Amino acid sequence: MWSHPHWQSSVYGSSCPSPERLARYAQVFSSVEGNTSFYATPLKAVAAQWAAAVPESFRFTFKLPQLITHQRQLRDCRDEVTTFFDAMTPLMATTGMWQIQLPATFGPEALPQLQAFLPLLPSGLTLGVEVRHPAFFAKGDAERQLNRLLHQQQINRIIMDSRPVFAVTADNEVIRDAQRKKPRVPVHAIATAAQPVIRFIGQLDLDTSEQMFTPWLAKLADWLNGGYQPYLFVHTPDNIAAPQLAARLWQRLSDYRQAQGATALTPFRLADSHKPQLNLFS
Repeated sequence: MWSHPHWQSSVYGSSCPSPERLARYAQVFSSVEGNTSFYATPLKAVAAQWAAAVPESFRFTFKLPQLITHQRQLRDCRDEVTTFFDAMTPLMATTGMWQIQLPATFGPEALPQLQAFLPLLPSGLTLGVEVRHPAFFAKGDAERQLNRLLHQQQINRIIMDSRPVFAVTADNEVIRDAQRKKPRVPVHAIATAAQPVIRFIGQLDLDTSEQMFTPWLAKLADWLNGGYQPYLFVHTPDNIAAPQLAARLWQRLSDYRQAQGATALTPFRLADSHKPQLNLFS
């Protein structure tokens, strides 16, 4: 998301009107998960407005519509793919990755559907696939087949780290809602292509979230040193403090890299600093 009313002070600045939130967001962050496309394809005119609101260095990631991924499960959807990418034409240059989020019902027997679906997409796209079926996390034949396909097609496997939100007792509605909606799957930190994606779901307690992020420091540093360009998307159960958690994790990664002898990352700055930070993980 790029529009959240509770981010007025942390991201947008107190005087920012709602229509300018995306532009202000893009002065702080270098990428965003565009969940809106999962629920409804935007009008081409709206897509053009989004593209015009961000600098050339900014990168959207958009999910393919649920009609394609969940309802059709990648079958018989050539027309829907054409319609979607036609509407998204203004955003092609500023979209760094197109995400194929598959439901938990999409299991190993459906892998041929994924392979048959890929040629329907416009050529040259950077893709990410998120799976949720337990067999794809069992380190058996199904997971090996999936990873082999992604490697062969140079498609990034999207990694969900929901450990923090499931490590707390669901003693309030915010946590209960998050635990209902987020998948509880093992964390397999594998890069099947050049731009691995991490979706880190923190807790309401930012200190604990930061501690649980620690294993990612070495992995991200290794990827960066190896020439990978990872995406890191940070959430909290209600997302109110997600920008603050992102800033803390960014600083932890920068400190870790410096301790390893690498160059520090550009300081992460939220809205109250009035200084843009344009290149996450660069």
